[in-house]
Amino acid sequence: MSALAARIAGVGFWTDGLPDWPAARAYAASGERPADAPAKPAPQLLAPNERRRAPPSVLVALEVALAACRDAGMAPDRLPSVFTSTHGDLGITDYMCATLASAPTEVSPTRFHNSVHNAAAGYWTIGAGCMHTATAVSAHRASFAQGLVEALGQLATDAPAVLLVAYDTAATGLLGTVTRSEGLLGGALVLVRDGGGPLLQARLEDGDAADGEGPLARHGRANAMAPMLPLFDALAAGAATVALHAGPGRRLQVELRHG
Repeated sequence: MSALAARIAGVGFWTDGLPDWPAARAYAASGERPADAPAKPAPQLLAPNERRRAPPSVLVALEVALAACRDAGMAPDRLPSVFTSTHGDLGITDYMCATLASAPTEVSPTRFHNSVHNAAAGYWTIGAGCMHTATAVSAHRASFAQGLVEALGQLATDAPAVLLVAYDTAATGLLGTVTRSEGLLGGALVLVRDGGGPLLQARLEDGDAADGEGPLARHGRANAMAPMLPLFDALAAGAATVALHAGPGRRLQVELRHG
C-alpha cells in the first residue's frame, strides 16, 4: 500500500478528567489535570433536552467532533465524516440484550433508536445540518486505524477535508464480563489535503504495534478506543513516528511532520 497523506487542521479530545485537547496536551507535558473537569460531555450542538436524552457515546462523539471543527476553523455542515467505534454504546447494548431476554415487549423505542452503530453519526448530521456523507466503521481493536485509513482514502479520492471521530464507552452488566472497557474516551481530527497543521503520512504494513506507553495512553488504556491514544501522544509530544494496531499481524505506520 502506498502512503496516504493529510494535514491535521483540527483536533478534539475528551476523556474522564481531561475534557479538551489543551487539557490533554498539558497533562501529557506535566501530568497536571484541570481541577474543575466536567463529569460528562455537553455538546452544544444539541439542544438541552436532546443532551439529556442522548447516550454517552453520542455525547462524547459530538463533543470532540465539534471541538475539532472549531480548532480547524471549519463549519461542521461542510465536512464528510467518518465515525469509528469498537463497540458503539455498550450500556445500551447490554440493556437491549437483558430486556430482550427478560421482557422483550418492554424495549424502549428511544434506546432501540440509539442502539445502532451509526447513532452518533446520525445525531451529528442532524445537529450540524450536514448533508455530506457520514460513514460508520467498526473493526474491533483496529477501529481507529481502519477509520483513519477510510478518512485518508476519502481525502485522497474525493473530499478536500474529512472529519474523523473515534469514541467508546464503558462496558456494563454481563457485557462487562466478556469485553473490557472503562470510562469514556473520544478523539477527533479534521484532515485536509492542503493547509497548515502537522503533516500525517500513513502506510499499512505487516507486523504488530506495541501498546502505547505515553501519558495519554496510560491514562486511557482501560477504554476500548485506547489504540488511538499513541497518535494523540505523538501529536502532544511532537514525535515523528507512531505505529497503530490495524488488525491481527497488521499495523498502520504513521509519520508526522510538525510545524
